[in-house]
Amino acid sequence: MNLDIRFDFQRRERIGLVEAIWGADKSVDQLKRISEEVLRKKEVVFITRINSEKANYLLDVYQEARFNKDANCLIIGENLNKVYTTKKVGIVSGGSSDLAVTLEAQLALEIYGVSCKSFIDVGVAGLHRLMNQLEEINTYDVLIVCAGMEGALATVVGGLLPQPIIAVPISVGYGVSKNGLTALNSMLSSCSPGITVMNIDNGYGAAMAALRIIKCIN
Repeated sequence: MNLDIRFDFQRRERIGLVEAIWGADKSVDQLKRISEEVLRKKEVVFITRINSEKANYLLDVYQEARFNKDANCLIIGENLNKVYTTKKVGIVSGGSSDLAVTLEAQLALEIYGVSCKSFIDVGVAGLHRLMNQLEEINTYDVLIVCAGMEGALATVVGGLLPQPIIAVPISVGYGVSKNGLTALNSMLSSCSPGITVMNIDNGYGAAMAALRIIKCIN
């Protein structure tokens, strides 16, 4: 079935953000047709949750495409309308199992030219690892905190640092972790005031929330 493509080209004009393309449930043909349309409009193609098979097909079609296998993201072209800011985003991650979501957020921010750094493996199970890097983390203007299991990292960071904090529950863990639901409920129930909570594994959404904050305080 050849369905019409309804890419939201007016999104940048309305809210200053370009539409990302969800790759998991689209065929390679759909992804190719959407990419062609987006590139014709001189916009950047940012595909999230794309597997290696689909990515390799698009890499053969578009020589300028870049695929980050760890993040399951593919980028074609460049964002010609970056955000010019001195503000920085720190992405704090509980463990290496959170890497895909952490890198999805980092790539999404880098497309807009936002300076960011990921701090990996600083979860609460080894709290000294977080404390050892806390001084540097505190130099960032907005923080994204990714954690699975019980998701306590966001509460700890929120109790120590004053920046806007965007918490991302990760679908990592077994048993009652319930594919990230426990981390989500923990973050929603956080006793650290003012934490913003995204949906499970939504690294891209967290990056866009950080970008909205930066554009307001820039």
